[in-house]
Amino acid sequence: MKDFIEQRIVGAVRSLLADQVNAILKESEFVIPVIEFGDYCGATVVAPEIMLASCERTEKERIIQLDAYSLTVSFSLPPSPESELCCYAFAGAVGRALYDNPTLGGIADRAVITGKKFIPPKNAHNGEGWGLVISLKITVEQWRMGE
Repeated sequence: MKDFIEQRIVGAVRSLLADQVNAILKESEFVIPVIEFGDYCGATVVAPEIMLASCERTEKERIIQLDAYSLTVSFSLPPSPESELCCYAFAGAVGRALYDNPTLGGIADRAVITGKKFIPPKNAHNGEGWGLVISLKITVEQWRMGE
């Protein structure tokens, strides 16, 4: 049975984070938590949330048979003195990974970052950490959906 294109997009983004972003972060001179998926918690692991928000089609995209998906990747970091640095490191590593692999391994025609939102804690030292939300636009030609 073939997967839906939405499943393949989310899987490709998950793979990009777990493989390429982690590899980029391992080369850093700082200790940055590893990206894992599952029920993990702690200072050494971060489990980002991937949400496929919508599929849009403008008149031009309909004519050229192109779908544009909006996807967000949310990171919640545990409170620590390095949380802010980790947010910037994750944002940079995701940007570099997408620059190196803009087609998500052939799943999409192009994936680009459309926004980065850094979320500081509301009050310092209250047990709440930093957050990061990265917005992506992923374009897919309709012929790929039947693969």
